[in-house]
Amino acid sequence: MARSNNLYFIIGALVIAVAGLGAYVIHEQTKPKGVEMSITGDGVKVEQN
Repeated sequence: MARSNNLYFIIGALVIAVAGLGAYVIHEQTKPKGVEMSITGDGVKVEQN
C-alpha cells in the first residue's frame, strides 16, 4: 500500500513540474519584444528583450 501511495506522489509531482514548466515557457514566448521599462522605489529600470 505504501508503494502505491509513493507512486501516486511521484506521478503527481511530475505532473505539477511539467505544468509549471509549460506555463513558464508559454509566458516567455508571449513576452513582447523590444524595451521594457519599470519604475520602482529604487528608480527606473530599462531592459532590452
